[in-house]
Amino acid sequence: MSLVKVLFYVMAFIATASAVFVAATKNLVRSIFMFFITLFALAGLYVLALADFVAITQIVIYVGGILVLILFAFMLSGKETLNAIGELRSKFISINKLPALLLAGLFLIVLLNMIFKLDADNLGWVKKAQATHNMILPNSSMTENIGINLMTKYLLPFEAISVLLMVALVGAAHLSRKGRSA
Repeated sequence: MSLVKVLFYVMAFIATASAVFVAATKNLVRSIFMFFITLFALAGLYVLALADFVAITQIVIYVGGILVLILFAFMLSGKETLNAIGELRSKFISINKLPALLLAGLFLIVLLNMIFKLDADNLGWVKKAQATHNMILPNSSMTENIGINLMTKYLLPFEAISVLLMVALVGAAHLSRKGRSA
């Protein structure tokens, strides 16, 4: 087994284990710090996939910005807000969450339908990217290559990070509200 495969499996295990810990733990402080490890492990996976730009973006924006935002929201939130969040986590499924679960299920069905029916190989910009073999050519701009790679090879990680950013911002705004019911 090559060194790259060993590093991939180590990084994948660290990312998966820390993400499971983030989702499973009830202690918010430990969850935030394990989220830090998850984000760094994902950046390591991007480096192994030769996506250096995405790895640097992961570290600068998500580790440097979003995680700090979550930490500040945690530090600024009062103890009663954290207790209310702990009580909400104990109730797994309630009738109040039914519309959100139905909407999430509907979104999943639409997303899977779109993925299975999309013929991505016949899109013009995908053909152009395949014609250049996703290589940096001397006469092309770096921005164009980053755009083509982000919309072809790295579209799924790019979109997952975008959703993560939105969830982190909503969560940080929710946690930082003081004086209102959570």
